[in-house]
Amino acid sequence: MPPVIATLRTACEGDIDAIVQLVNAAYRPAPGAAGWTHEGHLVAGPRVTAALLRTLFVDHSVILLLAEGPKILACVHVKAVGDAACLGMLATDPAVQAQGLGKLLLQQAEAHARSQFGSRRFRMAVLSVRPELLAFYRRRGYMPTGEAEHFHPEGGISQPRIEGLQLLWLEKQA
Repeated sequence: MPPVIATLRTACEGDIDAIVQLVNAAYRPAPGAAGWTHEGHLVAGPRVTAALLRTLFVDHSVILLLAEGPKILACVHVKAVGDAACLGMLATDPAVQAQGLGKLLLQQAEAHARSQFGSRRFRMAVLSVRPELLAFYRRRGYMPTGEAEHFHPEGGISQPRIEGLQLLWLEKQA
């Protein structure tokens, strides 16, 4: 596969449908689809909807995209909360996973949060039963804070498939 040449840009409301498709393909695809970020066996329903995405287009909140021409390859949501930036919805198109795009976009999200929001810390929540994902973030300097909370479906659009599903909070100093 030839290397991906991607450009970074900020999402606009015209990107919503493509972002919904990308995020749901990465996290909640059809059974048998390839990709290491799948969590459909843990959580039922879509990961995101267009209505939920629209609520993210507010002050101190941005969705960053890596795109190759008009095709969105990866996305991440960055939201300023005090001196921290909360990162979420990091997703890479399963067809181009394992090419470093997620790592690159995570670095870009941190840089954006530092320069645009003055963030000194980065926080995120990860499903407790995703050791491979927790390890991915640990390798990038994110450490468990000791905070955990019951999985609560954002916007009521998804439901846990396993009992006691939790979100673990990770944090990295800028």
